Amino acid sequence: MSYYQPSHERGYLPIADHGLIGNLRTAAFVSLDGSVESYCVPNFDSPSVFARILDKDKGGHFSIQPTIPYTSKQNYLPSSNVLQTKFMNDIGVVSVTDFLPRPRQANDTGSTQKPLLPWLIRRVECIRGSLTVNIECAPAFNYARNPHVTSIVDDESIPPIPGFHKQKKALFESADITLDLRYVPERTMEDTEIPVVHLTTLDLSAKGHKGLAVQAFIQLVEGQAVTFILRNPPNTTCAYTRVEDLAPRVELQLTPEIPQIGIIQAPGAPGGAGSAHARKVDAMLIAERDVGPPALVPRVRALDDPFLTPELVHSLLHTTNRYWYDWIRQSTYTGSWKEAVLRSALALKLLIFEPTGAVVASPTFSLPEYIGGTRNWDYRYSWIRDSSFTLYALIRLGFTEEANAYLEFIFDRLRDKNPDGSLQIMYTIHGEKDIPEVELTHLDGHKGSKPVRIGNGAADHVQLDIYGELMDCIYLGQKHGKPLNYDDWVMVRGIVDFVVAHYKDPDLSIWEVRNRERNFTYSKVMLWVAIDRGLRLADKRSLPCPNRFKWLAARDELYEEIMELAWNKEGKFFGQSYEETHVLDSAVLIMPLVFFMQASDPRFVNTLKQILRTPDKGGLTSNNLVYRYDTRKSEDGVGGEEGTFCLCTLWCVEALTRAGQTDRTFLPRAISMFEDFLLYLNHVGLCSEEISDSGESLGNAVQGFTHVTLISAAYNLSRTLNKGSV
Repeated sequence: MSYYQPSHERGYLPIADHGLIGNLRTAAFVSLDGSVESYCVPNFDSPSVFARILDKDKGGHFSIQPTIPYTSKQNYLPSSNVLQTKFMNDIGVVSVTDFLPRPRQANDTGSTQKPLLPWLIRRVECIRGSLTVNIECAPAFNYARNPHVTSIVDDESIPPIPGFHKQKKALFESADITLDLRYVPERTMEDTEIPVVHLTTLDLSAKGHKGLAVQAFIQLVEGQAVTFILRNPPNTTCAYTRVEDLAPRVELQLTPEIPQIGIIQAPGAPGGAGSAHARKVDAMLIAERDVGPPALVPRVRALDDPFLTPELVHSLLHTTNRYWYDWIRQSTYTGSWKEAVLRSALALKLLIFEPTGAVVASPTFSLPEYIGGTRNWDYRYSWIRDSSFTLYALIRLGFTEEANAYLEFIFDRLRDKNPDGSLQIMYTIHGEKDIPEVELTHLDGHKGSKPVRIGNGAADHVQLDIYGELMDCIYLGQKHGKPLNYDDWVMVRGIVDFVVAHYKDPDLSIWEVRNRERNFTYSKVMLWVAIDRGLRLADKRSLPCPNRFKWLAARDELYEEIMELAWNKEGKFFGQSYEETHVLDSAVLIMPLVFFMQASDPRFVNTLKQILRTPDKGGLTSNNLVYRYDTRKSEDGVGGEEGTFCLCTLWCVEALTRAGQTDRTFLPRAISMFEDFLLYLNHVGLCSEEISDSGESLGNAVQGFTHVTLISAAYNLSRTLNKGSV
């Protein structure tokens, strides 16, 4: 529970003090004090309209909070990505329910799925006593670079009610996109009045805003609620249509799924002799409501622009909640730490861009890996590495549909390889290759951490490890999902041939160093994985493999090379690269996880024990958390400090687990490290990229790679423990 004092000079909240909502197109970061801090429209990689987490003054925000001091708690609805924040004071309690609506999945009969409405919905309800809340909607378009014009106009999407003035809405118009803010007031108890909402403009230019915001103070008592909807409105205008213009005969019916939506059916309309021409319209039965002249009916409205009613809002909340529940209940996981595992799965699902199957590494951008530091990157793109690990985790839990969709995405990339036969390490969520990196010098950065970056200059890096992660993903995908067809196998074969031709090349590897290429041990191991998985596919599926003997020879030679050139003979551990075997790197913990070598091998056990030492004793572990490498010993071309890496901590847990299968003395340390790590999840079970010395979340959040390794560590640790007592 957190305490807040409303103030016009609100500072930065910790990265961990946020929950994430999404709709498989984009996502929004919502703070514990009720502010939408990060939101890009309409897609993950679109320019932001809210980025307060990167600039507290002019980044843009959509805040809802009481006008008096309050405490706050935040949680997800059970088995859902619908987020609820409660504001509590002695005189009253207000609940804010935030979600991006999702339609139910099509059923087995193939019935038509309702359209996805690209809305941000925030329902404010007083559930005890009374409280006054302040609503501020202050968009800052195009990463706070573009000006906009704000106006308060009639809302034609609200059904007109006789005797009442037309309801108002706020309209925000910028060069590239227009948003409108609408609301639905209602009462949830019969003995209360419908709350009154009065929108006014708010000038925040003194803080750097380039357009007016909108504000409303609402006095809510128990039994009153207001739902706010922010959207990019369809390009339509409200009008009435003459009956005779629609068809000779019109029948108006309500559909049961969404109240206030109807169908006008006009037999004999264009479309062929005897055909029925059906169009969705806003349903207001003329017999029940006297709307407009008798000769007129409400105009035909598009499915993505229905009349806004309390019934529609309730239906959207219900169907969205049910969508997430129906999805997560497909999980086959039955092991320990189930709550953390399923929350991680729900978080990973939020990172999927449904139209293409791409998976973003994180829905946020440029959050610092060290407060005040320069390691601030944009992760709203699809890394082959991160995506492949993500699909591995989802497959482990029984979710194969996502694996099939991502493989379709990646096979499209294989059909568009670079001229030399290589793949990029990352693509946009639409499959594009060009991802220029730009510094936004006008933004302050989270807690002053500059520069703020969009795009990613690592897109053209040579990181050869990606072929190993990709081949492992393809191998698992065809094993648990859709089998490979011949044409796809030919493309897969081409990947392995490329690896065999380049496995001796240096690269920039998993940590995306920005100075010089080296022979990184991690990359060499993953190149071995790429060849190994190709051979396994050929053998297990009896697929033609003309270069089988070349692959076998390359795999064996690479294995021997790693054991010889990556091994530090004096320190008795695997080094970061052939060139710098004195530098310890926790990425080598991947070895037994990808079956490169047994965790019981003395060489790996010695490396693991070295990593478990504290940094002042030559190790990488502090307070049961693991660093990537010692930035003071390894020049990576970036500079600055960083926290312990969540991914590496969880890799260490799994390495201890696998070593514990033969030497069970490792298992208590694995349990201890994993249980300690779970304490660093935030209040709603989400992971960031790193953890500072003081326990603060750092780096982009929510980070998919961390949730992936959490699932894998829990899965394997639970399975190992079930084989015998510790």
